[in-house]
Amino acid sequence: MTMNMDDILSPQGPIARRLGERFEVRPQQASMIHAVDEALGAGHACVVEAGTGVGKSFAYLLPAIKYLLAMKEQHTSGPKARIVVSTHTITLQEQLMDKDIPLIQAALGGEFTAVLVKGRGNYLSLRRLKRAMDREQELFPDPQEANSLDVIDQWSKSTTDGSLASLPTLDRSTMWSHVQSDGEDCMGRRCPTFNKCFYQAARRRMENADLLVVNHALFFSDLAMRRDGFGVLPPYDHVILDEAHTVEAVAGDYFGLSLSRFQVGLLLSSLLSQRKQKGLLWSLTKKVDTQTVGLQRAITLAGQAHMASENLFDELITWQETRGRSNGRVQEAEIVTDDLGPILKGLASSLKLLRDHLDDDDDRLELAGYASRCESMAYTLEALVKQSLADSAYWLELQTDRHIPRVKWVCAPVDVGPLLTKHLFSQKTPQGETVGVVLTSATLATASSQQANEPFAHFATRVGVPSEAQMLLLGSPFDYMQQAELFVEAGLPDPNVPTYAQQISPRILHHLDQTDGGAFVLFTSFKLLREAAHWLEPFLAQRGMPLWVHGNGMQRSQLLKKFRENPRSVLLGADSFWQGVDVSGDGLRNVIITRLPFARPDQPLTEARIEQIRSQGGNAFGQYTLPQALLRFKQGFGRLIRSREDTGRVVVMDSRVMTKSYGRQFIDALPAIKVQISRDPRTSPSSEITH
Repeated sequence: MTMNMDDILSPQGPIARRLGERFEVRPQQASMIHAVDEALGAGHACVVEAGTGVGKSFAYLLPAIKYLLAMKEQHTSGPKARIVVSTHTITLQEQLMDKDIPLIQAALGGEFTAVLVKGRGNYLSLRRLKRAMDREQELFPDPQEANSLDVIDQWSKSTTDGSLASLPTLDRSTMWSHVQSDGEDCMGRRCPTFNKCFYQAARRRMENADLLVVNHALFFSDLAMRRDGFGVLPPYDHVILDEAHTVEAVAGDYFGLSLSRFQVGLLLSSLLSQRKQKGLLWSLTKKVDTQTVGLQRAITLAGQAHMASENLFDELITWQETRGRSNGRVQEAEIVTDDLGPILKGLASSLKLLRDHLDDDDDRLELAGYASRCESMAYTLEALVKQSLADSAYWLELQTDRHIPRVKWVCAPVDVGPLLTKHLFSQKTPQGETVGVVLTSATLATASSQQANEPFAHFATRVGVPSEAQMLLLGSPFDYMQQAELFVEAGLPDPNVPTYAQQISPRILHHLDQTDGGAFVLFTSFKLLREAAHWLEPFLAQRGMPLWVHGNGMQRSQLLKKFRENPRSVLLGADSFWQGVDVSGDGLRNVIITRLPFARPDQPLTEARIEQIRSQGGNAFGQYTLPQALLRFKQGFGRLIRSREDTGRVVVMDSRVMTKSYGRQFIDALPAIKVQISRDPRTSPSSEITH
């Protein structure tokens, strides 16, 4: 089947016939389709910023399907052609799988297969569940643990895919780790539940599919593992990264390291908790001769590891409180003595020795899995203590949860660009050809004009895009001049003054009154958010406007559900509400940006990146700080207009847009829109300009 994109997208084409009155010709979408088509055909990199409403998913799915169908016709034997589509959010994955791909399959005849791919740990292992149920009294004496296990058992009898996404809420979420599918604890075809295995069924669907839809976490986890010669995903010809503005952050997570007190504690308590008389080793003492080679040694070392772990993380807390920097960054090696690592390695050896003297395959596999995790933690800890990963930033994250001090030690590469140049953009297909990489988002460029100072320079540098890559800047088909208005509060003080929350809160209330609620109020810190919430709460209560506050214990999905239930709602959000949130229609008609979204310069990774740029003779503010803020600002702005019917206002409370030399760049980065400049309403009238 030869696909002609112009015919498929014509008013008489199959997509138009399928959509009926909903079909519309979008020039921006057509431009993106041809760019992606060329990139996949030639196997090169392509970067596309496509504004809201362009229809990005169709613009990359259609060329991807064209490529796959052409490969099927050309190669009836040999390696299977395959394309990976990766997104950052579950919402977009669901849109692709439930809406866009089925529509294209129906319109084009369904001659290709697509599957949603999840990591192995998302699937239930029926064999591990049975083992946990058989040993429930020995392993899980805690009533909440036992109840959670029973919930999983009941769910296992009705679930069709065994995926964590459909699992009911558990009293003890950690129970999932005891029953999830695990490569180290897998019997393969020897498993008595192999034919019913949820993961193996998902794996077969993945191996047979033409189009794989994954999330960035899985994709970059797989990419990092490929450095060591293995991975999760099968070979693929091309990859399309949607929501690509998150690539640098997600890639940094998976090319780095982390270890927490919680992780170590969960591993060790699953092996042995002498106080509660539970854990794998405790259960083995009831099952085999206590003199079995390795058992007593493993029990002894598990107890020592518990003590060494507590000592290690307590030492880290003490170091941070007495010698550490306020931002948690660790800039010297060996700040603590690593007594835990050698014990974990010894424990791993004992578990392997014990495994080799047991007859039960289940026990042998479980011990092998624990041995592997102990070794992995030991090597991670050694790298963190010695700071052996070059060109990386190291830091500690401390917090108290229910009076328990939590500690997490983190390492991330300062610059992921070289890593992605090597491991992503230089990938080869099974045929030895270069893997084509398409990166797209509504926010990748730091200027609104293709001629204005290379708008993709910042993004391309940060993620290692090759210089020869095609780059395309496409505006939105929405008419922002008619649908929206930008208000800039120019008469407010600098955001760094101590009374800033008290100064902006009355103006926030003014703009909430102007739209009768229906507003997101976006913050860059929870401190400012809480202060504004405290001031606004009684006034909004008087007006009958429901107030929903991010950080008060409710999950983001719950906050959005509550917000959508009342068109007069007001939601105060930080961080995650700047992106990936879609509220179409009249429910959201006001987005208030309380402060320009500059990253805190003392955040460990941000600080390290600024230092690196300066050490190379660059301008850190111009090359990193400002471009990052511009992209974040565009993401916040983009929450307002999600369809041709949406209308409303975006309000910027930060006067630096008008008072600083860089301020105009924030307005210039937006689509053409009317701008209202509001100064002190008591002394100066508002003025209007057009951007």
